[in-house]
Amino acid sequence: MASTGGSLRSEGGVGLTVDVVITNHNYGRFLEEALESACGQTYPGVNVIVVDDGSTDDSAEILARFSDRVDVLFKDRGGQASALNAGFERCAGDVLLLLDADDRLHPRAAELIAAAFAADRDLAKVQFKMDVVDAVGRATGETRPSYSFEPPTGDLRRAELAFPFDLPWLPGGGTGFRRQLLSGILPIPEQEFPRWGADWYLVHLSALVGPAAALDESLADYRVHGANGYELTRPELDLDRIRDSIRYARSTTRALESLADDLGIPRPDRLLSTADLANRMISLKLQPRSHPVADDRRGRVLLDAARALRRRFDVHWPTKALLAAWFLAEAAAPKPLARPLATLFLFPERRVSLDPLLRRLRKQHVSANLAKLR
Repeated sequence: MASTGGSLRSEGGVGLTVDVVITNHNYGRFLEEALESACGQTYPGVNVIVVDDGSTDDSAEILARFSDRVDVLFKDRGGQASALNAGFERCAGDVLLLLDADDRLHPRAAELIAAAFAADRDLAKVQFKMDVVDAVGRATGETRPSYSFEPPTGDLRRAELAFPFDLPWLPGGGTGFRRQLLSGILPIPEQEFPRWGADWYLVHLSALVGPAAALDESLADYRVHGANGYELTRPELDLDRIRDSIRYARSTTRALESLADDLGIPRPDRLLSTADLANRMISLKLQPRSHPVADDRRGRVLLDAARALRRRFDVHWPTKALLAAWFLAEAAAPKPLARPLATLFLFPERRVSLDPLLRRLRKQHVSANLAKLR
Protein backbone atom coordinates (compact mmCIF):
# COMPACT_ATOMS: atom_id res chain seq x y z
CA MET A 1 0.00 0.00 0.00
CA ALA A 2 1.32 3.43 -0.91
CA SER A 3 1.92 5.79 1.96
CA THR A 4 2.08 9.55 1.69
CA GLY A 5 3.88 9.71 5.00
CA GLY A 6 7.23 8.47 3.74
CA SER A 7 9.04 6.51 1.08
CA LEU A 8 7.26 3.43 -0.23
CA ARG A 9 7.87 0.34 -2.29
CA SER A 10 5.26 -0.69 -4.88
CA GLU A 11 4.92 -4.12 -6.44
CA GLY A 12 2.93 -5.38 -9.41
CA GLY A 13 0.89 -3.82 -12.18
CA VAL A 14 -2.53 -2.18 -11.89
CA GLY A 15 -5.21 -1.00 -14.27
CA LEU A 16 -4.22 2.63 -14.65
CA THR A 17 -3.02 3.85 -18.03
CA VAL A 18 0.27 5.71 -18.34
CA ASP A 19 1.28 8.36 -20.87
CA VAL A 20 5.01 8.96 -21.36
CA VAL A 21 5.66 12.37 -22.93
CA ILE A 22 9.10 12.75 -24.53
CA THR A 23 10.16 16.24 -25.58
CA ASN A 24 13.03 16.55 -28.04
CA HIS A 25 15.06 19.30 -29.65
CA ASN A 26 18.18 18.23 -31.54
CA TYR A 27 18.90 15.29 -29.23
CA GLY A 28 19.07 12.77 -32.05
CA ARG A 29 22.23 11.27 -30.59
CA PHE A 30 20.30 10.22 -27.47
CA LEU A 31 16.75 9.93 -28.79
CA GLU A 32 16.77 6.25 -29.76
CA GLU A 33 17.78 5.20 -26.25
CA ALA A 34 14.98 7.28 -24.74
CA LEU A 35 12.45 5.79 -27.17
CA GLU A 36 13.58 2.22 -26.55
CA SER A 37 13.36 2.75 -22.80
CA ALA A 38 9.81 4.12 -23.03
CA CYS A 39 8.62 1.47 -25.47
CA GLY A 40 10.27 -1.32 -23.50
CA GLN A 41 8.29 -0.92 -20.28
CA THR A 42 7.12 -4.07 -18.51
CA TYR A 43 3.75 -2.44 -17.87
CA PRO A 44 1.22 -3.01 -20.67
CA GLY A 45 -0.85 0.17 -20.38
CA VAL A 46 1.75 2.63 -21.69
CA ASN A 47 1.26 5.15 -24.48
CA VAL A 48 4.35 7.02 -25.71
CA ILE A 49 3.95 10.56 -27.08
CA VAL A 50 6.91 12.36 -28.65
CA VAL A 51 6.95 16.10 -29.30
CA ASP A 52 9.75 17.19 -31.60
CA ASP A 53 10.30 20.88 -30.99
CA GLY A 54 11.74 22.06 -34.29
CA SER A 55 14.77 19.74 -34.48
CA THR A 56 17.20 20.23 -37.35
CA ASP A 57 19.37 17.15 -36.75
CA ASP A 58 18.56 13.50 -37.56
CA SER A 59 15.69 13.28 -35.05
CA ALA A 60 13.04 12.96 -37.78
CA GLU A 61 14.77 9.91 -39.27
CA ILE A 62 15.00 8.25 -35.87
CA LEU A 63 11.36 8.97 -35.08
CA ALA A 64 10.32 7.49 -38.43
CA ARG A 65 11.68 4.13 -37.29
CA PHE A 66 9.35 4.23 -34.28
CA SER A 67 6.26 5.53 -36.08
CA ASP A 68 4.30 2.32 -35.44
CA ARG A 69 5.10 2.35 -31.72
CA VAL A 70 4.78 6.00 -30.66
CA ASP A 71 2.55 9.01 -31.31
CA VAL A 72 4.76 11.70 -32.88
CA LEU A 73 4.04 15.42 -33.13
CA PHE A 74 6.35 17.72 -35.09
CA LYS A 75 6.10 21.42 -34.29
CA ASP A 76 8.02 24.64 -34.82
CA ARG A 77 10.57 25.57 -32.18
CA GLY A 78 8.79 26.96 -29.15
CA GLY A 79 10.81 25.91 -26.11
CA GLN A 80 10.31 23.45 -23.28
CA ALA A 81 6.99 24.74 -21.98
CA SER A 82 5.54 24.89 -25.49
CA ALA A 83 6.60 21.31 -26.21
CA LEU A 84 5.22 20.00 -22.93
CA ASN A 85 1.89 21.76 -23.45
CA ALA A 86 1.61 20.23 -26.92
CA GLY A 87 2.30 16.80 -25.46
CA PHE A 88 -0.21 17.24 -22.64
CA GLU A 89 -2.94 17.99 -25.17
CA ARG A 90 -2.43 14.50 -26.62
CA CYS A 91 -2.62 12.74 -23.25
CA ALA A 92 -5.63 10.76 -22.10
CA GLY A 93 -4.05 8.42 -19.54
CA ASP A 94 -4.39 8.35 -15.78
CA VAL A 95 -0.70 8.87 -15.04
CA LEU A 96 1.72 11.22 -16.75
CA LEU A 97 5.48 10.61 -16.97
CA LEU A 98 7.84 13.17 -18.48
CA LEU A 99 11.02 12.00 -20.21
CA ASP A 100 13.66 14.26 -21.67
CA ALA A 101 15.04 12.91 -24.92
CA ASP A 102 18.51 12.57 -23.39
CA ASP A 103 17.30 10.46 -20.43
CA ARG A 104 16.13 6.84 -20.09
CA LEU A 105 13.42 5.09 -18.11
CA HIS A 106 14.19 1.85 -16.33
CA PRO A 107 12.01 -1.08 -17.51
CA ARG A 108 9.67 -1.21 -14.48
CA ALA A 109 9.22 2.54 -14.09
CA ALA A 110 5.65 2.74 -15.39
CA GLU A 111 4.62 -0.42 -13.52
CA LEU A 112 5.83 0.75 -10.12
CA ILE A 113 4.62 4.32 -10.51
CA ALA A 114 1.15 3.21 -11.64
CA ALA A 115 0.96 0.83 -8.67
CA ALA A 116 1.79 3.67 -6.28
CA PHE A 117 -0.97 5.85 -7.70
CA ALA A 118 -3.45 2.97 -7.56
CA ALA A 119 -2.60 2.36 -3.90
CA ASP A 120 -3.46 5.94 -2.91
CA ARG A 121 -6.05 7.70 -5.03
CA ASP A 122 -5.36 11.09 -3.43
CA LEU A 123 -1.76 11.31 -4.65
CA ALA A 124 -0.89 14.15 -7.01
CA LYS A 125 2.68 13.01 -7.65
CA VAL A 126 5.05 10.10 -7.10
CA GLN A 127 8.76 10.89 -6.93
CA PHE A 128 11.60 8.49 -7.65
CA LYS A 129 15.36 8.52 -7.68
CA MET A 130 17.36 8.92 -10.88
CA ASP A 131 20.80 7.44 -11.59
CA VAL A 132 23.22 9.95 -13.10
CA VAL A 133 24.95 8.74 -16.28
CA ASP A 134 27.48 10.44 -18.53
CA ALA A 135 27.21 11.32 -22.21
CA VAL A 136 27.72 7.71 -23.34
CA GLY A 137 25.35 6.27 -20.74
CA ARG A 138 27.87 5.09 -18.15
CA ALA A 139 26.79 5.28 -14.52
CA THR A 140 28.70 7.88 -12.51
CA GLY A 141 27.68 6.52 -9.11
CA GLU A 142 25.64 9.64 -8.34
CA THR A 143 21.89 9.87 -7.96
CA ARG A 144 19.33 12.64 -8.02
CA PRO A 145 18.59 14.08 -5.56
CA SER A 146 22.32 14.47 -5.14
CA TYR A 147 22.29 14.76 -1.34
CA SER A 148 21.59 11.84 0.97
CA PHE A 149 18.18 13.39 1.60
CA GLU A 150 14.87 11.78 0.77
CA PRO A 151 12.32 13.78 -1.24
CA PRO A 152 9.61 15.23 1.02
CA THR A 153 6.31 13.39 1.12
CA GLY A 154 2.77 13.87 2.36
CA ASP A 155 0.83 17.11 2.35
CA LEU A 156 3.43 19.67 1.26
CA ARG A 157 1.20 22.71 0.92
CA ARG A 158 2.45 24.43 4.05
CA ALA A 159 6.12 23.86 3.22
CA GLU A 160 5.71 24.85 -0.43
CA LEU A 161 4.20 28.17 0.58
CA ALA A 162 6.51 28.77 3.56
CA PHE A 163 9.81 28.15 1.76
CA PRO A 164 9.36 27.23 -1.91
CA PHE A 165 12.35 25.67 -3.71
CA ASP A 166 14.18 24.91 -0.42
CA LEU A 167 13.18 21.28 0.14
CA PRO A 168 15.02 18.60 -1.90
CA TRP A 169 13.03 18.23 -5.11
CA LEU A 170 13.38 16.22 -8.27
CA PRO A 171 13.06 17.49 -11.83
CA GLY A 172 9.98 16.63 -13.85
CA GLY A 173 11.74 13.54 -15.20
CA GLY A 174 11.95 12.14 -11.65
CA THR A 175 8.26 12.58 -10.94
CA GLY A 176 5.04 10.92 -12.07
CA PHE A 177 1.86 13.00 -11.99
CA ARG A 178 -1.83 12.17 -11.76
CA ARG A 179 -3.04 13.76 -14.97
CA GLN A 180 -6.51 14.70 -13.73
CA LEU A 181 -5.07 16.78 -10.89
CA LEU A 182 -2.72 18.61 -13.26
CA SER A 183 -5.64 19.92 -15.29
CA GLY A 184 -6.09 22.81 -12.86
CA ILE A 185 -2.53 24.09 -13.33
CA LEU A 186 -2.12 23.58 -17.08
CA PRO A 187 -1.15 24.89 -19.54
CA ILE A 188 2.32 25.97 -18.48
CA PRO A 189 2.73 29.71 -19.22
CA GLU A 190 5.05 29.56 -22.23
CA GLN A 191 6.19 33.18 -22.11
CA GLU A 192 7.46 32.66 -18.55
CA PHE A 193 9.51 29.53 -19.35
CA PRO A 194 10.91 30.03 -22.85
CA ARG A 195 13.96 27.73 -22.62
CA TRP A 196 13.96 25.43 -19.60
CA GLY A 197 12.47 25.51 -16.10
CA ALA A 198 8.98 24.37 -17.06
CA ASP A 199 9.33 21.41 -14.71
CA TRP A 200 9.80 23.92 -11.86
CA TYR A 201 6.26 25.02 -12.55
CA LEU A 202 4.85 21.47 -12.57
CA VAL A 203 6.78 20.10 -9.61
CA HIS A 204 6.04 23.01 -7.29
CA LEU A 205 2.45 23.81 -8.25
CA SER A 206 1.47 20.14 -8.09
CA ALA A 207 2.31 20.23 -4.36
CA LEU A 208 -0.79 22.40 -3.85
CA VAL A 209 -3.27 20.03 -5.54
CA GLY A 210 -2.51 16.79 -3.67
CA PRO A 211 -0.02 14.91 -1.51
CA ALA A 212 3.26 13.42 -2.70
CA ALA A 213 4.83 10.00 -2.25
CA ALA A 214 8.32 8.68 -2.95
CA LEU A 215 9.49 5.32 -4.24
CA ASP A 216 12.62 3.68 -2.91
CA GLU A 217 13.72 2.57 -6.37
CA SER A 218 15.77 4.43 -8.93
CA LEU A 219 13.57 4.36 -12.03
CA ALA A 220 15.39 6.47 -14.62
CA ASP A 221 18.81 7.49 -15.89
CA TYR A 222 19.57 11.21 -15.78
CA ARG A 223 22.17 12.02 -18.39
CA VAL A 224 24.70 14.81 -17.79
CA HIS A 225 26.54 15.58 -21.02
CA GLY A 226 27.55 19.23 -21.13
CA ALA A 227 24.66 20.51 -23.23
CA ASN A 228 21.89 20.10 -20.65
CA GLY A 229 19.47 22.96 -20.24
CA TYR A 230 20.06 23.18 -16.49
CA GLU A 231 22.56 20.60 -15.22
CA LEU A 232 26.21 21.60 -15.11
CA THR A 233 28.95 19.04 -15.74
CA ARG A 234 31.47 20.95 -13.58
CA PRO A 235 30.97 22.84 -10.31
CA GLU A 236 31.60 26.29 -11.72
CA LEU A 237 29.54 29.46 -11.50
CA ASP A 238 27.38 30.25 -14.50
CA LEU A 239 25.79 33.63 -13.90
CA ASP A 240 23.55 33.36 -16.96
CA ARG A 241 21.96 30.24 -15.48
CA ILE A 242 21.69 31.88 -12.08
CA ARG A 243 19.80 34.78 -13.67
CA ASP A 244 17.53 32.33 -15.50
CA SER A 245 16.87 30.56 -12.19
CA ILE A 246 15.90 33.88 -10.61
CA ARG A 247 13.46 34.62 -13.42
CA TYR A 248 11.90 31.14 -13.29
CA ALA A 249 11.64 31.27 -9.50
CA ARG A 250 9.79 34.59 -9.71
CA SER A 251 7.41 33.22 -12.33
CA THR A 252 6.78 30.08 -10.30
CA THR A 253 6.28 32.11 -7.12
CA ARG A 254 3.62 34.26 -8.78
CA ALA A 255 1.87 31.12 -10.03
CA LEU A 256 2.02 29.52 -6.56
CA GLU A 257 0.51 32.62 -4.95
CA SER A 258 -2.27 32.76 -7.54
CA LEU A 259 -3.08 29.05 -7.26
CA ALA A 260 -3.08 29.15 -3.45
CA ASP A 261 -5.52 32.06 -3.53
CA ASP A 262 -7.75 30.26 -6.05
CA LEU A 263 -7.80 27.12 -3.87
CA GLY A 264 -8.30 29.06 -0.64
CA ILE A 265 -5.02 27.85 0.87
CA PRO A 266 -3.61 30.24 3.52
CA ARG A 267 -0.21 31.67 2.60
CA PRO A 268 2.23 34.38 3.71
CA ASP A 269 1.85 37.77 2.07
CA ARG A 270 5.15 37.14 0.26
CA LEU A 271 6.68 33.77 -0.55
CA LEU A 272 10.39 33.71 0.32
CA SER A 273 12.94 31.06 -0.66
CA THR A 274 16.43 30.78 0.81
CA ALA A 275 17.74 29.28 -2.43
CA ASP A 276 16.24 32.03 -4.57
CA LEU A 277 17.53 34.74 -2.25
CA ALA A 278 21.01 33.21 -2.40
CA ASN A 279 20.90 33.35 -6.20
CA ARG A 280 19.80 36.98 -6.04
CA MET A 281 22.60 37.87 -3.64
CA ILE A 282 25.19 36.19 -5.88
CA SER A 283 23.86 37.95 -8.97
CA LEU A 284 23.76 41.34 -7.25
CA LYS A 285 27.24 40.92 -5.88
CA LEU A 286 29.03 39.61 -8.96
CA GLN A 287 27.22 41.24 -11.91
CA PRO A 288 24.82 43.89 -10.57
CA ARG A 289 24.28 45.57 -13.95
CA SER A 290 22.86 42.34 -15.40
CA HIS A 291 20.69 41.49 -12.38
CA PRO A 292 17.15 40.59 -13.55
CA VAL A 293 15.29 42.22 -10.63
CA ALA A 294 15.39 45.95 -11.23
CA ASP A 295 14.66 47.20 -7.69
CA ASP A 296 16.74 44.59 -5.82
CA ARG A 297 19.29 45.70 -3.22
CA ARG A 298 21.67 43.66 -1.09
CA GLY A 299 20.20 45.09 2.12
CA ARG A 300 16.71 44.07 1.05
CA VAL A 301 17.89 40.56 0.19
CA LEU A 302 19.54 40.26 3.63
CA LEU A 303 16.31 41.27 5.39
CA ASP A 304 14.28 38.84 3.30
CA ALA A 305 16.83 36.08 3.97
CA ALA A 306 16.38 36.61 7.71
CA ARG A 307 12.60 36.35 7.28
CA ALA A 308 12.95 33.25 5.09
CA LEU A 309 15.20 31.49 7.61
CA ARG A 310 12.74 32.20 10.44
CA ARG A 311 10.01 30.47 8.44
CA ARG A 312 11.98 27.29 7.81
CA PHE A 313 10.87 24.52 10.14
CA ASP A 314 12.73 21.82 8.20
CA VAL A 315 16.22 22.69 9.47
CA HIS A 316 17.82 23.07 12.92
CA TRP A 317 19.03 26.42 14.26
CA PRO A 318 22.76 25.65 13.67
CA THR A 319 22.01 25.21 9.97
CA LYS A 320 20.06 28.47 9.99
CA ALA A 321 23.03 30.17 11.64
CA LEU A 322 25.40 28.85 8.97
CA LEU A 323 23.08 30.07 6.22
CA ALA A 324 22.73 33.49 7.86
CA ALA A 325 26.51 33.74 8.15
CA TRP A 326 26.89 32.94 4.47
CA PHE A 327 24.44 35.68 3.45
CA LEU A 328 26.29 38.23 5.58
CA ALA A 329 29.68 37.15 4.26
CA GLU A 330 28.56 37.18 0.62
CA ALA A 331 27.05 40.64 1.01
CA ALA A 332 30.13 42.12 2.68
CA ALA A 333 32.97 40.29 0.92
CA PRO A 334 35.06 41.90 -1.82
CA LYS A 335 34.26 40.47 -5.23
CA PRO A 336 37.36 38.20 -5.44
CA LEU A 337 36.18 36.48 -2.23
CA ALA A 338 32.46 36.63 -3.05
CA ARG A 339 32.92 34.36 -6.06
CA PRO A 340 34.41 31.39 -4.12
CA LEU A 341 31.81 31.94 -1.38
CA ALA A 342 29.09 31.64 -4.01
CA THR A 343 30.65 28.45 -5.36
CA LEU A 344 30.76 26.94 -1.85
CA PHE A 345 27.05 27.66 -1.40
CA LEU A 346 25.90 26.32 -4.76
CA PHE A 347 28.07 23.23 -5.16
CA PRO A 348 28.15 20.64 -2.34
CA GLU A 349 31.23 18.95 -3.81
CA ARG A 350 33.22 22.12 -3.08
CA ARG A 351 32.42 22.03 0.65
CA VAL A 352 33.49 18.49 1.44
CA SER A 353 34.47 19.18 5.04
CA LEU A 354 31.24 21.05 5.84
CA ASP A 355 28.65 18.85 4.17
CA PRO A 356 28.81 15.89 6.61
CA LEU A 357 28.03 18.30 9.45
CA LEU A 358 25.12 19.83 7.53
CA ARG A 359 23.72 16.38 6.74
CA ARG A 360 23.94 15.29 10.39
CA LEU A 361 22.23 18.46 11.56
CA ARG A 362 19.51 18.06 8.99
CA LYS A 363 18.91 14.37 9.71
CA GLN A 364 18.60 15.09 13.44
CA HIS A 365 15.96 17.71 12.81
CA VAL A 366 14.16 16.96 9.58
CA SER A 367 12.11 13.90 10.59
CA ALA A 368 10.40 15.61 13.50
CA ASN A 369 9.81 18.83 11.65
CA LEU A 370 8.57 17.36 8.39
CA ALA A 371 5.94 15.59 10.50
CA LYS A 372 4.41 19.06 10.83
CA LEU A 373 3.67 18.93 7.10
CA ARG A 374 1.18 16.09 7.54
